[in-house]
Amino acid sequence: MRNWFEAGVYLPLYSISGSGAWTYDGFKVRALFVKPDAADQRFFYGVNIEFSRNTAHWDPSPNEQEIRPIIGWHLGSFDVIFNPIFENPYQGFSRLDFDPATRVAYNLNKMWAIAAEEYDDFGPLRGFYPPSRQKHQLFGVFDFNGKPWMIEAGVGVGLTNSTNHLELKLILSRDLN
Repeated sequence: MRNWFEAGVYLPLYSISGSGAWTYDGFKVRALFVKPDAADQRFFYGVNIEFSRNTAHWDPSPNEQEIRPIIGWHLGSFDVIFNPIFENPYQGFSRLDFDPATRVAYNLNKMWAIAAEEYDDFGPLRGFYPPSRQKHQLFGVFDFNGKPWMIEAGVGVGLTNSTNHLELKLILSRDLN
């Protein structure tokens, strides 16, 4: 692709149910637009737009879109990235959900990084959920940025009662360039 554009597909998405069974959750397609040569800039920005098709047990909205602005800084070996994410279940502007994410990474070298990531769900813009219904999760993550394969894996813990107590994440990516 270009140094400012990336396209992706997440196929398929699975999770493990409380009974230990694998469940199919859906799929996503995405388009990422960033400042040209963002990896070489101190300050960078962009937007990631995702469209998903969800199964009912995963999300009550069968179709959703996420608008993920990207605001970040490369500060020596550290990266700080903030995503003020707006989730759109196609039910009108007032139903947009505010789900921000933050990442602080330490780059061990050009191929390996370790990071702390926080994912939140405050609720719809028309009125945030009360604190007891908000979701907040903290992940410890490692990234391997090889060519053509990239791996991101992590363990997350819920910081509120309405959040899963433990989550694992694994993202395998392949550069088709």
